[in-house]
Amino acid sequence: MPTRVLIVGAGGREHAIAWKLASEPGINAVYVAPGSAAMEAEARVTALPGVDPLDAESVTAAARKVAAELVVIGPEAPLAAGVADALRLAGFAVFGPGRGAARIESSKAFCHDVARAAGIRMPRFGSFADPAAAAAFARTLAADGHGVVVKADGLAAGKGVTVADDVEAALAAIDLLALDASGAEPFVVIEERLRGPEASLIAIADGRDVLAMPLARDHKRLLDGDAGPNTGGMGAFSPLPDLDDGAVEGLLDAFHRPLLAELARRGSPFIGALYAGLMLTDDGPVLLECNARFGDPETQAIMPRLAGPIGPLLLAAAGRGLRAAATAAGIRGSVLPTLPGSAVAIVLASAGYPDAVRRGEPISGLDAVIAGGDLVFHAGTRRDDAGRYLTNGGRVVAVVGRGDDLAAAAHRADAAAALVSFRGAQRRTDIARASIAPPEIVPPGIAAPASAGAAGVAGGAR
Repeated sequence: MPTRVLIVGAGGREHAIAWKLASEPGINAVYVAPGSAAMEAEARVTALPGVDPLDAESVTAAARKVAAELVVIGPEAPLAAGVADALRLAGFAVFGPGRGAARIESSKAFCHDVARAAGIRMPRFGSFADPAAAAAFARTLAADGHGVVVKADGLAAGKGVTVADDVEAALAAIDLLALDASGAEPFVVIEERLRGPEASLIAIADGRDVLAMPLARDHKRLLDGDAGPNTGGMGAFSPLPDLDDGAVEGLLDAFHRPLLAELARRGSPFIGALYAGLMLTDDGPVLLECNARFGDPETQAIMPRLAGPIGPLLLAAAGRGLRAAATAAGIRGSVLPTLPGSAVAIVLASAGYPDAVRRGEPISGLDAVIAGGDLVFHAGTRRDDAGRYLTNGGRVVAVVGRGDDLAAAAHRADAAAALVSFRGAQRRTDIARASIAPPEIVPPGIAAPASAGAAGVAGGAR
């Protein structure tokens, strides 16, 4: 059991991880770099505001200063910058992949290449360094009667995706992304669009073995009814009424384990949170994306559902001994045990999000949410000299409601979110609503599917 943990990051995901770890027996201190004032309101949590999460030397110095026994890296950008590599070289136990394995998120072209080599089912796709070739492939998909999805190759905070309603919109998205293209490396991935509900399956991985978190679903679009632009995520819920946890073992066999094996074969073992974004089509699940870290806002809905401590498991994964730790913890199978009931997280975002946002707006109602027994995880907030919380980013807070079932949790989350206000606040009022009474249940028996590359099965995107 680690007694002193350093978390790298400052968002709602990191707040949820800190909240969970600080509640676990044996953990005496949780540090968050840079963290936030709101995180320090949690018992045994200390923010380190002077730390630059993208600067490996700054993070390593902080880890030495607090004598961290485990470092958990939250966001994708520090992973892509090689912060985990630097920490490991300095002798720290790190939960988070090195730069090489983190490319599974920082380059969609790399992710598709790895998944195809691993025999994983994906959308029909192509990766392109040449804008003209990308446009030609988009026209081919459209001519075949398929929708077109345009994805920026690199990190885009969940906002680099255009689901085009027609080929003209796809070509415009390609032209926009081409403005920043180098011409040498793929800058865009073009995919065939899929239809169906999505699922997020995040697994703790030690390079060989995996232990799955409970299934979750996020809502990427800004507005109710899945309208408006893509965002980093406006809400999430867990579990999924249309995909039983009994399906998880099959999903791990179909997606996570082949990915781990292929990354290890390439000399980049993946140690950290391996996130598979799936679409549940009529023909079975298809991989839409991989992330190299815990999802945001899925983590805010998942952490309150976990029945046991995760600190020992994260430390064991960092030391490549996950299976033994799971056995010692009495965990049977490959899914973390959960508490009864459901959790729904609703994000409140600043005016202007996902584009330029307005900052500095006073936030009211947070104390009322907590007094009512619900949770608030801070993302884009700061505290002024008077002790008030102000908006300080795009996604401001996530309010989490829990209940005996999804309907009860959604009701609590909606009621709690309605208590929080600031000028220009944006939030969805339909998080989880479409899943409360699903028309059918996806069968739990899922066979490992075959690969689909540029000429493969129908695909899709977020």
